[in-house]
Amino acid sequence: MLLELAIDDQTVRLTPLLILLPAFPAAVGTVRQTVCAVSWVLIVITGVLTYRPLPSWYDYMIVMLLAAVLGVLCVLTCRRRIRREMDLRRVRSTAVALQRQMLRPLPILTDRVIVDGVYLPVEADRLVGGDIYEAVASPYGTRLLFGDVQGKGLPAIGAAFAMLGAFREAAQREPTLTALVDALESAVVRHNAFAQQTGEPERFVTALILGVDASTDTQAVNCGHPPPYLLEAGTVAPVLLGDPGVPLGLADLAPKPRTVVWFPFLPGATLFACSDGVTEARSITGAFYPLEERLRAWAGGSPWEVAGNLVSDLSRHSAGQQRDDITALVVRRAA
Repeated sequence: MLLELAIDDQTVRLTPLLILLPAFPAAVGTVRQTVCAVSWVLIVITGVLTYRPLPSWYDYMIVMLLAAVLGVLCVLTCRRRIRREMDLRRVRSTAVALQRQMLRPLPILTDRVIVDGVYLPVEADRLVGGDIYEAVASPYGTRLLFGDVQGKGLPAIGAAFAMLGAFREAAQREPTLTALVDALESAVVRHNAFAQQTGEPERFVTALILGVDASTDTQAVNCGHPPPYLLEAGTVAPVLLGDPGVPLGLADLAPKPRTVVWFPFLPGATLFACSDGVTEARSITGAFYPLEERLRAWAGGSPWEVAGNLVSDLSRHSAGQQRDDITALVVRRAA
């Protein structure tokens, strides 16, 4: 009697639709869950159509054949999806390892400075891009590198890796900042020579190289990079570094060699450096991001607070539309 009430003619007509049910666990579940769903569907369809047979044996065979074939396809699809997800996880873990070899996680601490900030490649599925940074504690003080390789995303990684390797080695070896910059120039030139042989485009690198030692003044060599901002005692002002030099890789085009500029960087003060992904970010109306105005509001915050405020505020300003790699570093001079 209960079966008569539960399995009526409408139930029989709707039963073939159950063959679509395994598609849901195949899309989001495991292979075992998909197999269980397929088995349950076959058992239910068999039971219902045995109790209330279809008008012909041919119709019964068609329904069961479709249920079995679609069930097998769902299981195979689930296995393929899980295998692809595992491959993607392996690729992502490789990208994480590559990023850690290229760019150390922030914050970075030396005996002279604390470096915090944000690093957001423009390609959302990539963990590495064309912006680079590094801080090295050397016998001559802390050397800092902020750079932006021409181009975006993965194609710029080769030049970025060459720059970082050269900086880490030369920062320990070269006693002067100009010699360090010359070593970086040579690294970019060598990379471009190799790129030309392999058919890759040559690239230049805009960079800002700083030297922080026991003196209250800090050395800087600007190679076409946006100037940093100095946050001190609640005030914000761009650091005057004179005319920016040519980017690394283009020294042969410069009329004169690069020179060192000195500027005061007192204990407890904060230096803010960023890529053009920050300064050139636009709103939906086309307005550039008002960086200096925002820094005035955050001048009293810690490095991690400034970095956090920048990420959220920049996203609001650009309505979440990121068009370039974004790197912003906040350097606090140790007291």
